[in-house]
Amino acid sequence: MSILAQNADTAASDTDAAHDDVADISTAEAHAGLMLTALGLDVSDPGLIATPGRMVRALREMTTPPQFTPTDFEVTAEPGQLVLVRDIRFVSVCEHHVLPFVGVAHVGYVPRYRILGLSKVARVVHHYARRLQVQERLTRQVADWMSGQLDAAGVGVLISAEHTCMTLRGVGAAGSSTKTSALRGLLLDDVAARAEFMSLATGPA
Repeated sequence: MSILAQNADTAASDTDAAHDDVADISTAEAHAGLMLTALGLDVSDPGLIATPGRMVRALREMTTPPQFTPTDFEVTAEPGQLVLVRDIRFVSVCEHHVLPFVGVAHVGYVPRYRILGLSKVARVVHHYARRLQVQERLTRQVADWMSGQLDAAGVGVLISAEHTCMTLRGVGAAGSSTKTSALRGLLLDDVAARAEFMSLATGPA
């Protein structure tokens, strides 16, 4: 196993272990039932008897970061070549309203020493999305992981998402989307490299 895989696997395991240690599913189900009752719902109704448990299991699933072991290889790309994985679909949960936000991430980097297996780029996105989150931090965390773990010459992350906390409630801004970006190294400092990333990430597939 590479040093990259060892470091990232340990970090992922530590995060998931901490999540498991504090989870108390039975207590969560009881409190979910109390919350629904306080909102005026009759949880003894046949259609609602199992609802508190379903709520807890769904939220647990959506806020448990999946473990993954990165697969990295020696650089085979040409110096300065951009590697871009786009249209990575994800679901996360807004930490303010505990409602989903759904979107796509475009992740690009310019390798220096190592390249990451393509499917693992998507796993990085899913790892940071599956928790109570805000889009700005999600974007930054993916960029920092790619930059730090790969020691890439440049990293760019662009995320576009629909937040149900503003489309299904409150202002009811149906169809609206939020875009965030995080740029590191060459893709921040070099105008041409930044333009190439943004063009490939936002242009026709």
